This record gives sequence, structure tokens and C-alpha cells, in this order.
Amino acid sequence: MEDNFLSSTVQTSLANVSSALDEIPKSLDHVYHPSAECDPLSEEPSDALSTETEAGKIFVGNLPYFAKKESITDFFRQFGPLSNVILIKNNENLDRNKGYCFILFGGSDPAASALKATEFNGVEFYGKPLTVRLDDGRRLKGLKEERNRWIDGSDDRTIRSEWHEEREKNSLEFLRVLENFPQDWQRVIQAFHRIEKPRQRDFALLVGYFAKRGDKHNARSAFESMRSVGIQPNIHIYTNLVHAYAMAKDMRGAVACIEDMQAECISPNQATYSVIVSGYGRMGQNEVAETWFQKLKLSNLPLNTIIFNNIISAHCKAGNMRRVEALVLEMEEAGFEATLGLYNCIMDGYANACEEKNCLMIFHRLKEAGMHPNVVSYGCLINLYCKLGKIGKAIKISKEMQAHGIPHNKKTYSMLIDGFVQLEDSANAFSVFEDMMKEGLKPDIVTYNILVNAFCKTRHMDRAFGLLNRMKKEGQRPTFQTYTTIIDGFIRAKDIKMALEMVHQMKKAGCKPSTATYNVMMYGLVQEGQMDRAVAIIDEMVLAGITPNERSYTILMEGYACIGELGTAFKFFKKMKEEGLKADIVSYGALLKACCKAGRMQSALAVLQEMNSAGVGRNLFIYNILLDGWAQRGDMWEAAEVLHQMRKEGHCPDIYTYTSFINACCKAGDMQKAMETVADMKRTGVEPNIKTYTTLVHGWASASYPEKALACYHEMKEAGLKPDKAIYHCLMTSLLSRAAVARETVHAGIKSIVSEMIDQGLSVDLATATHFQRYLYKAEGSSGELTELVQRIYPPDWAATVETRHSGSSDD
Repeated sequence: MEDNFLSSTVQTSLANVSSALDEIPKSLDHVYHPSAECDPLSEEPSDALSTETEAGKIFVGNLPYFAKKESITDFFRQFGPLSNVILIKNNENLDRNKGYCFILFGGSDPAASALKATEFNGVEFYGKPLTVRLDDGRRLKGLKEERNRWIDGSDDRTIRSEWHEEREKNSLEFLRVLENFPQDWQRVIQAFHRIEKPRQRDFALLVGYFAKRGDKHNARSAFESMRSVGIQPNIHIYTNLVHAYAMAKDMRGAVACIEDMQAECISPNQATYSVIVSGYGRMGQNEVAETWFQKLKLSNLPLNTIIFNNIISAHCKAGNMRRVEALVLEMEEAGFEATLGLYNCIMDGYANACEEKNCLMIFHRLKEAGMHPNVVSYGCLINLYCKLGKIGKAIKISKEMQAHGIPHNKKTYSMLIDGFVQLEDSANAFSVFEDMMKEGLKPDIVTYNILVNAFCKTRHMDRAFGLLNRMKKEGQRPTFQTYTTIIDGFIRAKDIKMALEMVHQMKKAGCKPSTATYNVMMYGLVQEGQMDRAVAIIDEMVLAGITPNERSYTILMEGYACIGELGTAFKFFKKMKEEGLKADIVSYGALLKACCKAGRMQSALAVLQEMNSAGVGRNLFIYNILLDGWAQRGDMWEAAEVLHQMRKEGHCPDIYTYTSFINACCKAGDMQKAMETVADMKRTGVEPNIKTYTTLVHGWASASYPEKALACYHEMKEAGLKPDKAIYHCLMTSLLSRAAVARETVHAGIKSIVSEMIDQGLSVDLATATHFQRYLYKAEGSSGELTELVQRIYPPDWAATVETRHSGSSDD
């Protein structure tokens, strides 16, 4: 009886255990299977058992924790219509997800759509490589079968050891650190080293982490460490390594990685090509990016939205908007829909190209597509109108954006500030800056630098200096660009002392001056004619461990060119080449100026010959220097030959070209050819400027035709040009030289010119007054009506000087 009681008790207990075990697997499936859908906090309730074998279902892992259902839906809609997106939320924080979701495709062929979506495995989504695979319920079935075998007592699983459990724990901790503390690279490395015998996925995460940081050296080190322990890389790890080189802007290294993987019979996938195209696009090499895009098309791999986004972005940055339009059309024909991000990218391209009509067209198109413009969309329009100088329209777009409930960010405020800066309106620029502060947005270094540049441009150096101190108080550390801008402002204000003081403050603040900083200082000293101090800057740079660049030597060459020291200019040109620096067209231009200034035209021709040997082509800048050199010598025939050669090479003469050639004609005494050139330039749409008319006036004066000089002066005034002191001096000298012999023709002109000078408050210096007085003495003797009138433009100390001279003569 006792045996029967025990038997019945055991049977009852076993039945209870069996009943309990029937309930346990369901919760175990939820805990251990990543495709569990019974989470009560998921956005869409679903029965896991009813969908586990449903066609067209995919699992998406490694999602950013902040990703929302809308963005995921928008991303995967390109593969086909969606029937459901099940995003698993975090139980502890409902604003975050658990890092994975399930997507069910609908339509006529959901299985094909799901299969197409799996080709996105490894593609980045908000900076994280996605895990995309078909979810056919095999893992869930396997767990059920394992449960049944365990119940039947036929489970022969090997129990995981404590070592395995510890490694798994450290691996998960490494993943957690990567997700939550990516900026703390030391913590990331320590977490990785705590994993004993890391697996392929651990190495893949580490290489990917270094890739995002652009740390190609540590990415390569992690890659080689993986291989040294016998783990072979897969396509995902190789793509991460390519990404590391691309982020470090070492595209040669990135391409070498692709060659290595192909040598190991691993073919690049869409993600690999996408990384390469994006890398070349960021470097502005859109033609190379286009080449790799064509290689992808030839590889027969299916295109996707990300590939199109990257190649379109590359051409947008290069300003090749016609190619962008063709790519958008190709993308639409392939069945891919443009995202809001792509529309914004195209708008930015048109904004940078200042194509207002096309930019507005894209803005209206994205709204027609059912998308809502965001702050980036409006920012593109603000940037467009600021670049066009239409600050009123930029303000209008700003107000429209705010009316739609979209607040400004730092970038849009910076654009408005920069727009006012371009118009040299520092008052309104600072007003926008104050509005930004009121909105609670803390200006970044970019905003501060824009505002500092505004004050320096308008010569408000005290306000620029005050803003520098404000930056320091608010914890913003000024960069070398900040200091360099202020130094340049003091240089332009011809305050060398304060510029040098700023360099001292820069060093004291721990900000190392750059090559650009030293170049600005050299330029200021050269402008002041302090060539010895400018040369000393080169030695100071070398002592500071900063290598002078081509611009450094070119500034010195230009300085010596201005003072006619040809030998010293050539000395620095030679030194530049000895330093291994390649002379550019500006450097050769400085040498040509030196030769022309010294009248050494044969040396100038030798410089041109060296330019040809170095493969540096001539442009309008070079031709104008050469033409001016021949003009200074009055060699009209050589100047005409240069003009002919320039036109032959397809360069259109500008105002400087024509003025130099007119000067050559005037110095050669061929005023008829000079006037023919003036008529020719007007026919080509180039209008004479003040310098052109001054040259003509001087030419006619030298040819003893003051009447013609006066006619040129009146023509200049009719053209709306305001005479300057130089043309008044030239014209007065010409007219006074003929005052003694052509009273009727020049006296009226002299009176008219003097009256204008008096009205404008202009006067001549003592040397010029003495020169004028000699002509007047020949015309009227010691006094006269004309003499009294002209003496009104003499300097105030003229009478005292004359009296002193007379007293000296009487004493003698």
C-alpha cells in the first residue's frame, strides 16, 4: 500500500513537472531566442508561434537603441511593401529599443522582398552595421526540439563550462561598452582585452570601432591580431578595414585592402563598394568615385539606395549637378525612392552651386512626396540665399521654418551670421549671435570664428579682441584659425605691434601657430617693407618645428619683386625647390613680377621656359604680368605678340590686359592704336576703368595733346567714374604745360579742374605745387588770375615756404 502511495505520488509529481515544463519553453524561447515577439512592450503585439514560419519575414539586429519604427520603415520600404514592423522595446527605458526588430513584407511576393533585403547585411544604418537575415523560425523550432529531447531524457548536449560562460559575459560587456561609451577608447580596449580568446565577431566589432574613428593603424593591428590566432576574416571584417582606411582619407590603403581580399577569393559586396564610393566622395574625388560605381554595376551586384546616396553625394560635393540629375533619374527607374536625406543632399549641392531655381524645385518635390522638410532642408535654403547675398529671403525662410515648429540649430544660426558677414554687416551678425544665445544654444567654435572674422573684416579689432576673451570665459578654447584671423585683422589695419602681441598670446595659451599663421605675419611685414623681419620668420618657423610651404617662400619672392631685388627673389625660389617644394603658378608669377619690375625681360622669358618644363601652364594672371612687363618698356610689338598668343590659347583679355596694352601703345607714342584698343575692348563688353582713363590721359599729355587728354577726362565722368587724385595730377600737369602757348584751349579746362578739386577738398603736396608754379610763371609771370586760382589747391604752408625762399635770396 505504501508502494502504491509512493507510486501514485511520483506519478502525480511527474505530471505536474511535465505540465510546468510545457509552460517553461515558451518563456525560455522569449529569453534566449533573439526573434522573440511576445514582449508586451513591443510596438505591435504579435503571436510568435503564428509568424515563425511566415514567408517574407526578416530579423534585423544591431539597431541603434534610439532608432524609431518610422525610420526603420522608411529604410526597408525600398525592397517592397511592408505589412508589419515589430520593434522590440527596452523594458527599462521605453524611449529605447533592444537593438533588434522583425520586419514582415507584404505584396505579391514577400519572400523575394525579404531575400532582397538580406543583401543589406553589414550596411551601415545611423553609423552601425546592420545584421539582416531571413527569419524562418528554424532557431525557434530547434529550441522546441531541444526541449522535447530534454523532457524525453535523450538530450546529449555538452554543458558549457564556466570558462565559456565567463568569455560570453566579457564579450557582452565589450559590446555594452562599445554601445554606451564609444568616446572612451581606453575603456573599449580594456573591455576587449578582458575577453579570453576573442571570437571572430569580437574582432569584427573592434575593427569596426576603429573604422568609425578613422584609426587605420589600430584597425589594421586588430585585423592582424585576429589572423595571428588563426581566425580568418570574412567579407564583413574586410569591409570594416576598408572603412577604416577610407575614414582616415587613405584611399590607396583602402583599395589595397580590396585587392588583398580578392586575392583570398573574397569578392567585395555592396557595402564594400559603398564605403569606397563614399570615401572618394568625401575627398572630393568624384571622378574616381564614379569609376568604382561603374565597377559595381559591372559586377552584377544589385544596386541599393545607399549606393545611390553615396555616389550622388560625391557629385553634389563636387558641384557636378548635371550628373546628379542623371543619377536621380537612374535611381527612380531602378525602383528606388529618394529619402529625405537624399533630397537634402541634392538641395545642398544646388545651394553651393547657387542654383536657386533647382534648389527650390527639390524643396517642393520632397513636400509633394509626402515628406516634411526638417531643419536641414530649411538650412539649405538659408545657405543658398546667404551665398547669393539675398539676406532678406534667408530671414524669410528662417521665419517660415519657425512657423512650422522647427527651431533653429547652431548651424542655421551660423549660416545667418555668415550671411551678414559677407555683406560686412557686423551689427546684424552680432544681433543674430545674441538671438542664438537667448534660445539657449551655446555657440560652438565655428560660430565664434565666423563672428570674429566679421569684426576683423570691418576693422572692429577691439570687438574681435573682446569676443576672444568671451570665448575663453565660456570655456571655448580658441583654435589657431581664431588667432590667425585676428592676427590677419591687425595686419590689414597695419598694426604690426598688436599682430605680434597676438602671436605671443597664442603661444601662451598653448595654441601652436600654424604655417598659415606665420604666413600672415610674413605678409604683413612684407607689406610694411620690413623684408629682414619677414625673412626672420622663416627661421622662427624652422625652430618651432613647422615647415614653410610654397606660400611662405612665394610671399618673400613677391616682396623682393616689389622692391626690384631680382637676385634675392631667385635665391628664395631656388631654396624652395631645394626644400622639395613644388613651385605653383603663383610662385612663378612672383618671379615674373620681379623680372619685369627690374626690366629683365630676357630673364622673364627664361622663367616662362622653366614653367613649360615643369608642366605649369600659363593663365591670364601670367600673361597679364608679362604684358605689363613689355608695356613698362614701351615695347608695343612684343606686347601685341603676347596678346595674340593669349587669345590663341583661348584666354579672353580682361580689363588689366587691355589697360597694360594701352599703356604699351601710349609709351610707344602710338595713340591711334591706343584708341583702337579702347574701341575693341568696348566691343567685347569690357568697359574702361579709372586706371584705363588715367593711362590715356597720361598718353595724350605725353604726346602734347592736352585737349585730347581733357576729352578723355570728360568721357570718364560721363561713364560714371569718379576721378581720383592721380588723374587730377596728370591732367593738371598736361594742361599747365601748354598754358603759355594755348591760352584759349587750356585755360578754361584748368579752371574747371581746379574748381572740382576745391569742391572735393583736394590739394597737392609741396613738390607738386612747386612744379605747377614753374608752368604758371611761364604763362603769367609772377601773378595773374590763373595763378591765384591754382594756388588755392596748394598746401597751407606754401606761402611760408615761398617767403622763406625769398628771404634767403635777399640775404644772399
